[in-house]
Amino acid sequence: MAKTYKVLGMSCDGCAKSVTNAIQLAAPAATVEVDLDAKEVVVEGIDDNETIQQAVEKAGFEYAGPI
Repeated sequence: MAKTYKVLGMSCDGCAKSVTNAIQLAAPAATVEVDLDAKEVVVEGIDDNETIQQAVEKAGFEYAGPI
């Protein structure tokens, strides 16, 4: 089941790649899709908000929680 998270501060493909890489490093089985316009990240394969939050913040972006 996929979960959607609000991530603030992403503005380019490089940002999307940084967030994707950070989440996949924390959860290698995860599938990640980033919607830059909506400032949302859809993650499938992990259902752990804390892991996602830590990965997003480690990448330098603001985690605004699940939607």
